[in-house]
Amino acid sequence: MKPKLLYGIFCLLIFVPVKIIAQTEQTERAKKLTEFGFKQFSGGIITISATINDFPDSLNFILDTGSSGISLDSATVSGFKLTPEPSDIDIIGIAGSRSLSFINNTTLHLPGLSIPNLDFHIVDYEVLSETYGVKIDGIIGYSFFRKFIVNINYDSLKIAIYSPGQIKYPRGGHTLKPGFTKIPIVEGRIKEGRKIDTRYYFDIGAGLSLLLNKQFINDSSFLLKKRKPVTSQVEGLGGKTQMQLTIIKELKLGPYVFRKVPTYIFSDENNVLSYPTLAGLIGNDILRRFNTIVNYPAREIHIIPNNHFHEDFDYSYSGLNIYFVDGKVVVGEVMKDSPAEKSGFLPGDIIFGIGNNFSNDVQKYKEMIQNVGQTLPVVIIRNEKAMLILLKIKSIK
Repeated sequence: MKPKLLYGIFCLLIFVPVKIIAQTEQTERAKKLTEFGFKQFSGGIITISATINDFPDSLNFILDTGSSGISLDSATVSGFKLTPEPSDIDIIGIAGSRSLSFINNTTLHLPGLSIPNLDFHIVDYEVLSETYGVKIDGIIGYSFFRKFIVNINYDSLKIAIYSPGQIKYPRGGHTLKPGFTKIPIVEGRIKEGRKIDTRYYFDIGAGLSLLLNKQFINDSSFLLKKRKPVTSQVEGLGGKTQMQLTIIKELKLGPYVFRKVPTYIFSDENNVLSYPTLAGLIGNDILRRFNTIVNYPAREIHIIPNNHFHEDFDYSYSGLNIYFVDGKVVVGEVMKDSPAEKSGFLPGDIIFGIGNNFSNDVQKYKEMIQNVGQTLPVVIIRNEKAMLILLKIKSIK
């Protein structure tokens, strides 16, 4: 199982007083404003290209329903020589809290659509760039979604944006009626020893299937004793944190049921997940299996199964975290008692190649270490000397 990133909820949690989205009467038909392509990374994370103000440089943004605003990377701000304005507003994430500064009254230029008067808050997204091997310049969340109807098609890898108004959803799907703060909240049912109905953040910015609050697990006695979670790691606001990783028997979202779902268990000391109001979040390794119309103005999300609906989940576990740093694929954290530790990996090792692949592509390498049951030859550089390490990929099932 590759390390996951939970930018949405954990990087950009609600940081201003909550305002419930008002549902207004839709009298005009929604009009298509633009359509453009997007890219996907681990766990289904979506990135789109855009520019800001009059700067010609194309920037990479993560599209994220788990973000309560819109943000820019601090290095991008510095590169454009922009001057942030400080504030007394804080955000809370998995690794702590920090005060925010803003770039105000900014125009975001998407392909075929410009959105003026946006206030970007500034966050350091270096770890995102290192994880995906491409520069991540920001995250687009609530400040964008509240203005439009957004159709995300994971089959064609295209996004269509519509003005608010009446829209006819495609047949064969299901319309969710989420609650809203600045992040949609949906109902779902999980099953392990028993069935429990509760609520979750709907978070396309989380590159995982399901995350549950540890206190919810303890209070409900939900997890079966036979489960033996392994230790994994995620990255979020302020740094990195370890979580437990296991599987649960079943997750039901609307009428759709997923079985043997990989599940992270998060010790939520800062109550990021708003327990007991919520049990956790549903991430994009579930949500990418639906073509989705996100309709904040009408307080609806329409989902319809797509070609990825029946794809297997990633049950692999190596305990090896790798990043793209200064042009090299480098080992970060090695989980204790994991296959990676037992194989002899050390933090700081440089991955020169895996199997016959010497591409220096961190995404390709991550894909290769998801193959359960395989023993992969990994060539590393340590202290300027080449070494061969054999890594056996285990399963969390």
